[in-house]
Amino acid sequence: MMEETDNSNDQVSLVNRHTVVSSLEGNETIELSNTNDENDNNSDSGISPNDSEVEALIYNGTVVRSRKTKLSSVFDDDDAEKWYIVGSQVFLPFMIAGCGMVAAGLVLERVKELSVFKEITEIYILVPALLGLKGNLEMTLASRLSTQANIGNMDKKSELKSMIVGNIVLTQLQAIIVGFLAALVSLAMGWVPQGNFNIRHALVLCSSSVSTASIASLALGGIMIGVIVGSHKCKINPDNIATPIAASLGDLTTLAVLAGIGGFLFKIIDNYTWLPIVITVTFLILTPVWIVISYRNEYVKDVLIHGWSPVIAAMFISSVGGLILDFAVQTLRGVAVFQPVMNGVGGNLVAVHASRLSTALHQHGKPGEFKDTSHRYAAKICPNPYKVFLSNHNNASTTRVLLLMAIPGHLVFVSIIWRSAADNHAFSFIFVFLYLLAAVIQVAILLYIAQWMVAFAWRHERDPDNVCIPYLTAIGDLLGTALLTCVFLLLP
Repeated sequence: MMEETDNSNDQVSLVNRHTVVSSLEGNETIELSNTNDENDNNSDSGISPNDSEVEALIYNGTVVRSRKTKLSSVFDDDDAEKWYIVGSQVFLPFMIAGCGMVAAGLVLERVKELSVFKEITEIYILVPALLGLKGNLEMTLASRLSTQANIGNMDKKSELKSMIVGNIVLTQLQAIIVGFLAALVSLAMGWVPQGNFNIRHALVLCSSSVSTASIASLALGGIMIGVIVGSHKCKINPDNIATPIAASLGDLTTLAVLAGIGGFLFKIIDNYTWLPIVITVTFLILTPVWIVISYRNEYVKDVLIHGWSPVIAAMFISSVGGLILDFAVQTLRGVAVFQPVMNGVGGNLVAVHASRLSTALHQHGKPGEFKDTSHRYAAKICPNPYKVFLSNHNNASTTRVLLLMAIPGHLVFVSIIWRSAADNHAFSFIFVFLYLLAAVIQVAILLYIAQWMVAFAWRHERDPDNVCIPYLTAIGDLLGTALLTCVFLLLP
């Protein structure tokens, strides 16, 4: 039904309660605040404040959207992708990504026998930070570009070119600076308990970290841009495939580059002490150039100014996980091969979830647009676990799909490792049960946190694409490493 009222002899039509498409060309969108009388009327009419609804007025051809838009309607739009569509699009990239993580685990199991890994034990503290940095930069890149694709900003070649250049330069800048900081943090964490400092080890670690971060970021960034642009042209939602593909090669590439560069520099450090210094200084000298280019690019300027705290904080969180990994590798046999898989699967799934939630919000407005009391309140409290996982909303169905996808995925990955790993002493029913339990706990916690964190960032006028994924993947690294260590400690 449509209600008509007279307002200065103009006809105002009340549109049925459906979500209004946020992008209407040629029409000006005006937001109206609800009055207490309207809220009271809604309450009397039996409309719950939690109902998914959007009330809009059309006035002289102008769309007038009220602040009555509930965030739940954004997350649970009737027009949103159904759970089976999400599952079908995510599953194959997820499995491909998992195989890449398995390969990374096998590489980590092998490279721990290299001299650089035996002599410079701080490198184990650096590994989760570098892998997490790769995930933070490439997954936020994928999330940003997926959002731009879904809201139509990739349709013009000039905008697409500017978007690509800006994002590549920005990720290079972030990779160099955070990679250097990660090396310093690893050295500090290794120096505190041991009490000794080796300058040559420090030079190898810093130069290896910076060069690995830069090279891996450049290679993966190019791949991600190609995947997102290609999927957009093929009418496939980039949110569902971009982040899994980012994870498929990321860990393997980063570990291989780190082992190669670190091993080479460790061998020649005695005769060419100056080379690690030149490498590190060269990358650091380039940072002002990347800063200027990023600042002049409209698509990444805001990230350049406000996007550092999540990435740096995530690096510190991942480094704590690195301390746990350093302990586990030296005391527990076989744990190294599972670390990239456990951490990667959790980070992969939660990145898909956060990217989808962020895209849904961007399609309905700009960060901070929803400012009524219920929205501010929702961002301050923890969401109801029942609504997150078990409700009939489309978003909860997607959450269940992502959570349940972890079980068969990990079973396949464990089987591949069992066939490929040289040391398979720990593969028993008890191990598989405890491993799957730890994996489900990790993914469930991450999906739950993502639901709250994306809404919280949006309420505070921050772009979830840039804020949430670094924190979520870092928390996933810490949880995954800690839970995996507990699994091996519980084994007889």
